[in-house]
Amino acid sequence: MLKKIILRLILNQTKNLIQLIMKKFALLLILLNVSFVFAQQQVSGVVKDNTGNALPGVNIVEKGTQNGVSTDMDGAYKIKVKEGATLVFSYVGFSKLEKVVTDATLNVVLSEEGGQNLDEVVVTGTRTAPRSNTTSALPIDVLSSKDLTSTGQASFDKALQYKIPSFNTVQTPVNDATSLLDPYEIRNMGPSRTLILINGKRKNMSSLVYTQTSPGRGETGSDISAIPTEAIERVEILRDGASAQYGSDAIAGVMNIILKKNASLGSVTLRTGITSEGDGEMYGVSLNNGSTIGEKGFINYTVDFSKVALANRPGRVNADGEIADFGANPADVNAFLALKPDAGNVNGSPETAAAKFLVNGGVDYNENNQMYYNAAYVYKKVNSFANYRTPYWRSVADMPYLATLFGDGTAASYQGYVPTFEGDLNDYNATIGYKSTKNGWNTDVSLTTGGNTQIYTVSNSQNRSFNDANGNDSKDPGEDFLYGISTPITFKPGGTSFNHYVGNIDISKNLSDQLSLGFGSEFRTENFEIFAGDLASYIGNRSGADSFQGNTPENSGKFNRYNLGLYLDVALDITEDFLLNGTVRYEDYSDFGSATVWKASTRYKFSEDKITIRASLSTGFRAPSLHQIYTQKSQSSFVPGQGIVVQGLINNVSSAARASGVPKLDSEKSTNFTAGIGLKPNKNFNLTIDYYDIKVEDRIVLGNPITFSPTNTSAFFVNGIDSRTSGIDLVAGYKNLIVGSGKMGFNISGNYTLQNEIDGPVKNPASVVAVNQSVIDQTQEALLFTSRPQFKIIGGAEYELGKFGFTLNNTVFGPTKFKNAGMSNDLKVEFLTKMVTDLGVNYAASDKLTIALNVNNLLNVLPEWKFKAENAAGTAILNDPAQTRTQYNLVTFNGRYSQMTYDGYHFSQLGTMFNLSLNYKF
Repeated sequence: MLKKIILRLILNQTKNLIQLIMKKFALLLILLNVSFVFAQQQVSGVVKDNTGNALPGVNIVEKGTQNGVSTDMDGAYKIKVKEGATLVFSYVGFSKLEKVVTDATLNVVLSEEGGQNLDEVVVTGTRTAPRSNTTSALPIDVLSSKDLTSTGQASFDKALQYKIPSFNTVQTPVNDATSLLDPYEIRNMGPSRTLILINGKRKNMSSLVYTQTSPGRGETGSDISAIPTEAIERVEILRDGASAQYGSDAIAGVMNIILKKNASLGSVTLRTGITSEGDGEMYGVSLNNGSTIGEKGFINYTVDFSKVALANRPGRVNADGEIADFGANPADVNAFLALKPDAGNVNGSPETAAAKFLVNGGVDYNENNQMYYNAAYVYKKVNSFANYRTPYWRSVADMPYLATLFGDGTAASYQGYVPTFEGDLNDYNATIGYKSTKNGWNTDVSLTTGGNTQIYTVSNSQNRSFNDANGNDSKDPGEDFLYGISTPITFKPGGTSFNHYVGNIDISKNLSDQLSLGFGSEFRTENFEIFAGDLASYIGNRSGADSFQGNTPENSGKFNRYNLGLYLDVALDITEDFLLNGTVRYEDYSDFGSATVWKASTRYKFSEDKITIRASLSTGFRAPSLHQIYTQKSQSSFVPGQGIVVQGLINNVSSAARASGVPKLDSEKSTNFTAGIGLKPNKNFNLTIDYYDIKVEDRIVLGNPITFSPTNTSAFFVNGIDSRTSGIDLVAGYKNLIVGSGKMGFNISGNYTLQNEIDGPVKNPASVVAVNQSVIDQTQEALLFTSRPQFKIIGGAEYELGKFGFTLNNTVFGPTKFKNAGMSNDLKVEFLTKMVTDLGVNYAASDKLTIALNVNNLLNVLPEWKFKAENAAGTAILNDPAQTRTQYNLVTFNGRYSQMTYDGYHFSQLGTMFNLSLNYKF
């Protein structure tokens, strides 16, 4: 019995042990299975074309997921994928290629034969199916991230300046809030007539309207300098009117900024730079990285910090001009200029610090459903300077308290003061959307928001309506309550804010191999706010804070509107070579009414796609911005022969406007015609030439101050002119030329303005005609039409030799002509044609580290201007040194702005700049 009991116990324990082992084994199998399911391997390789040339920027995606990377400048990539995964390689102009992963190394050769899948190519310029750049009916420039970074420029807008001939931007000295973001334009049409898109969705405008005599005067654009270059995959620029496709603001064209989608290949870039004068030091760091989210999602993010120090380029001030302008004692003027030959003036490039954050992501739930999102936030701090208030301009004899405010209390210690202008800018944008495909119908639903806020501070200044404690200043009528109160020296003059919310529904389908249909709607609400300044910044009969007056409560407020747009787009491939495309759009604004516009375009290819001809005809419109409708302020401006004078700007819906007979604003209407030809005789050479003609009716301008009466001088916005702009764009390139042991590529592009002028008489309001004045004079006309280069040509070469890459770029800025206020009508100012040379050297120190040195403006070429005689009287002036000096003083504020003149601008005034960057890949 005992033996049976022992045996039973042994059997039971053995059974339990076996069961335990089986359970452990089963668990081990489960773990092994899970491990197998999620097993990943790292794959790396190089992507080249069929001539052996490395291809940077190739998109590589693990099929069925959002896990993807792009090749670096050497065509190399690295990605982690599931075992047995399929990689999809795609690149603009090349056939898409799928490869199954069978080894840790996978090198790929892409062929240009057969073109590329339409979904992977240009998406701008059509609301139906995307097309390749060579099969589009419209002229479109495509710039890769490598194209942008190769310029060595510190910001996105400056990189475009040296890549796109029809794109112009320039830094403007001493223009208050203009220093926060530089005005830009395409085809000389101003910033407000180019629509900016982020991943195909409308970016918000800035809250700033340019009111000084600078490029872009009277207009508002988006702050594209706020977009970190490291976050950009490519930029597609449509050089054609597109109001029918995208809505208001697209008269000159559309810029679509496509963000990076890398989910694993990251990098960090350190950059620094300095001018040849030893100022303008620049420091920056950028991080771009990404990650997969689950099996089907991805996120790519960019963090960028930068700081640029002040660069100062003042001129030598002329004593005779100062004596005449300020009625000063010659001895006082000469004594001060002996100490400060530039009169203490600061002009050039302001100190700027910026922090930029951006994310781009999405989730592919399956092949037919995708969620996507992106968001960006930018903070920018800009410190600039107003004109120096010299001791003979703001005199201690007239205002004894200045010796205490800006000295040690003694008259001898007072040497004048220079007010500072500080701006704090916040800019954000975000989009979330959902794409789906069902029964061939493609639906895209999205919500976009964005905003821009600018808050200003004026320091080291004064309000002359205040008095010191001893009452040493004379009283102004009605200001007894200020008597005996010391002026502050720091002021908060207010600021502006703009935001919008945009909802989009876009639906498209290829109804057949020949017919594509697209339709949709957009609802947008916009909000604009003007913030009032603190009391000390605007109070008093002496115009508030010296240099920048605060916004009064009467000139401040919140304003809003909404609009609804509907469009229909049809594309018909009559044959494989012959394309017709038509679009019609209806837009309805809550504040000024509705408009219907249309566009028709065509393209024909022949000689086996080696020659393409294309053309488009469209109508367009631009609604006046809320900024143009509601901005009302006082501002300081230089008036030749009078120094700095405060003038008023009234809005078109105010009681002051009604009293002065100023009409309300209406929309601009446009007609845009483009025709071009493209040649691609072989895969290494391409050439496109496009002619454009843009007519704008009822163009909105910020006119001259009009003196309606001795006590009423005001400027205002008005539909003041019709204009016509025409020109030619040329783009050509040749690549894969074998030179020695390396490969070379050449490119040349150019823009030539044939016509840019007022079309017909100025449309002055009756009240302006009644006082025998005009909202447009020679200065304003020159600012609008001749102050930008008549032509710009960009010619470059790239050479790759082993680990080294060399770029040489020459940008020719054609002549600009300006008619400065106050100068003789018998003269004009002309900036001469100049060529700026940029040199870049890249060295791949390792697979992960790349060092780049850029010398921008290698030959230290600076703007150069001359007086030109309009007639015999002008020639007589130029033959008289004394009269010529007087005219020089009038246009340069007595020599303070000798390089650029006070209101005329050409290209960068800083000369040679050295930039060094280190890029490390993770």
